[in-house]
Amino acid sequence: MSVREVLRMGDPRLLQRAEPITNFGSRELQALLADMRDTMHALDGVGLAAPQIGVGLRVVIFEVNANQRYPDAESVPQTVLINPILTPLSDAMEEDWEGCLSVPGMRGRVPRYTQLRYQGRDENGGVIDRTVSGFHARVVQHECDHLDGILYPMRLLDMRQFGFSDVLFPDQNGQDE
Repeated sequence: MSVREVLRMGDPRLLQRAEPITNFGSRELQALLADMRDTMHALDGVGLAAPQIGVGLRVVIFEVNANQRYPDAESVPQTVLINPILTPLSDAMEEDWEGCLSVPGMRGRVPRYTQLRYQGRDENGGVIDRTVSGFHARVVQHECDHLDGILYPMRLLDMRQFGFSDVLFPDQNGQDE
């Protein structure tokens, strides 16, 4: 469909809680998902939440297949996750570097649960119920935070672990999300 503008940190719409979707399979939802996919792929992202393109609905998409920015990350199946519920499966957390299309050019070390169960619906209202760990769990948590108005810098424990990508990682060309 089309590549949409991604809102950047500072836009108040990114701080709002998104509303649940009730109209599955609609033409409007399909158009939104097409725009989200086009936008995510055009920006070489691994995930995108509807609020990032100014749509206050509880829908995220994510996918990892040999992304050059995350060469060591395991594959994550292309997923549309609507009205998600995340349940940590232990108290274990791990800090790792994250970036975001809404915080371009920056990276920070963010603590995330290492294992979780996520539940929700797909674009047609079908049930999704997965137990995941590692990078998959991190991506889901990052994207779902957007639905509650949370950007990853809000989760940083140590601001010394936050900075511009090209300064922190001069050999990686300053990549985001």
